[in-house]
Amino acid sequence: MTQKLTFHINNMAYTINVDESLKNELTRYLETDKNLDTRELLAAYIRVSQEHSKFKQEIEQISSKIPSL
Repeated sequence: MTQKLTFHINNMAYTINVDESLKNELTRYLETDKNLDTRELLAAYIRVSQEHSKFKQEIEQISSKIPSL
């Protein structure tokens, strides 16, 4: 089920339709009840990028342990 999610960025409102699981991920680092500035967006992007990079490294380590067929 999709939901509308509104972010206020630099005093402009941006509304998107997202699934419930994506909503939880997006609101983990970005608040919807206050105006955000570009610096806060960049900080959230960097946090998510760090998580993705760490996750990718862990997957590569696990994959290297699986024998080839």
